[in-house]
Amino acid sequence: MPPQEATDRPSTPAAKAAAGEPAVTLAVVIGAHGIHGQVRLKVFAEDFGSYKSFNHGTLTLKASQAGNNGTIARFAEIADRNAAEAMRGTELTVPRSALPPLGEGEYYHADLMGLPAVSTAGDDLGRVVLIENFGAGDVIEIELPDGKRFMIPMNADAVPEWDADRLVVNADFVD
Repeated sequence: MPPQEATDRPSTPAAKAAAGEPAVTLAVVIGAHGIHGQVRLKVFAEDFGSYKSFNHGTLTLKASQAGNNGTIARFAEIADRNAAEAMRGTELTVPRSALPPLGEGEYYHADLMGLPAVSTAGDDLGRVVLIENFGAGDVIEIELPDGKRFMIPMNADAVPEWDADRLVVNADFVD
């Protein structure tokens, strides 16, 4: 696959997020690639190449392409292999407002993390602490006030509703 030229999204306010706006991780640097400062990325987004500015404008994507072991990316600020190696483990973030709008029934993991969870019976269950996907759909992990945790599938049967303020869990799925 040929390298993709990075382009900003039309509705993106670049990556100059306002103070306090949540940042969303789109990828993490997993290593260096070659001698010219390219990095290998583990990408968590379908359209990573459409973003140009990361980490509050400190990293500028010049190009990206699929590689054998992750996405290969070139950033303007990374000049050589040593600088690329030093980036290992760095999360690449954009402001939440830079993400595209969602359709009905869709959600971003970042929006669910930390949400208070309540049962359909009105019981306070705790908070969403983890979202996993083992291939059959997302699974939400909720930590109870006593520190114990339980998991539920993220589907209409187990989670009949959610919004920016809370996640409602069907009481039949509560441990």
